[in-house]
Amino acid sequence: MMTLHPKVIDLTLDRVWNLLDKLGNPQNDLPPVIHIAGTNGKGSTQAMIRAGLEAEGKRVHAFTSPHLVRFHERIRLAGTLISEPDLTAVLDECARANGDTPITFFEITTCAALLAFARTPADFTLLEVGLGGRLDATNVIEKPRMTVITPVSIDHVQFLGNTVDKIAAEKAGILKRGVPCVVARQVDAAEEVIEARAAALGAPLSVQNQHWHVEEDHGRMTYQDDRGLLDLPMPALLGAHQVQNAGTAITVLRALGFGDIACEAAVTDVTWPARMQRLRSGPLIDAAPDAEFWLDGGHNAACAQSLAESLTRLPKRETHLICGLMNTKDVAGYMAPLTSHADSLTAVSIPGEANTLPAVTIAEAAAQAGLSARQAGSVADAVSAIAAEAPEARILICGSLYLAGTVLRDNS
Repeated sequence: MMTLHPKVIDLTLDRVWNLLDKLGNPQNDLPPVIHIAGTNGKGSTQAMIRAGLEAEGKRVHAFTSPHLVRFHERIRLAGTLISEPDLTAVLDECARANGDTPITFFEITTCAALLAFARTPADFTLLEVGLGGRLDATNVIEKPRMTVITPVSIDHVQFLGNTVDKIAAEKAGILKRGVPCVVARQVDAAEEVIEARAAALGAPLSVQNQHWHVEEDHGRMTYQDDRGLLDLPMPALLGAHQVQNAGTAITVLRALGFGDIACEAAVTDVTWPARMQRLRSGPLIDAAPDAEFWLDGGHNAACAQSLAESLTRLPKRETHLICGLMNTKDVAGYMAPLTSHADSLTAVSIPGEANTLPAVTIAEAAAQAGLSARQAGSVADAVSAIAAEAPEARILICGSLYLAGTVLRDNS
């Protein structure tokens, strides 16, 4: 499938519409769809919505990308990761229907997910945008039940534009006429673009700090909208940004008519790997048994800010970063928020990724930002070097979901 189109990313819907038509337009036969776009927080928000719905006994399809360890993670059928036989069958069917017609890997696998969803009974479908929104392969649902836009910031400028308002316009491309949309807190430029697009389509908005509010309060989370006040535990996922993601998910659940059970489960039952995930076992941990290990796949400047804030919530401890990034990322912007929270950074190239940023480039950017920086040939080598100098340190592996996936696979 990856040989069918020379570009990894080529945003257009024509190829997707063509294949879906050959498949009998499965996108028209899905359970009610909640379509989620945004720069940061899409996956966490989707996971929280799913946790809330499943606590109410609902069967939920979910589509996300990229995967961390196995492709199957992208497609969850009625609550369960797609099986190998089912995945093989829908991929083969899509490949036969498409033939030799050019199509990207993400486009054809999105069609496969939609085909699997249409054939499996469920109560809801959660679709996470891959990139942008307007021309993303997931943007083929004529009348979703609801849309969601998580925080918009600068990322993927080569595809979406180099300003927040341009990027927001792409994200707002998932809005549909008359379909309600939940909007997380945005910078002014992004919010103005989203509100203008919604007004043009007559799409009702529920906007953070206008229609709903969420905040941390003395170790608890409080949420308020026109239906009243909720006092909830802090999200199981670490960081202030997860409070915002939880608020977005709760707004969706309440708009769907669900109550306290769903809202509390959204924050307490959620799991989402590689988002400030504590690693407690495996070969890496065995190599440095007295160290404290964390893993995070956030990959842009806004994610680095959230990561820095998350570190402030942990007990003080000597902290060393192991970082790998893709070459499409703003490496200087990623480093800036982390300089005052880490004692060193060891740069690594991401194994098996042609578009990895070379370790030397990451190390140079870290040094320019004021971090003590060095390179290592692998994550394992970096861990060994850190453990030799600071055996009881906190080791945070960060920078890319692709690196996180490698770590989860190799550390299993």
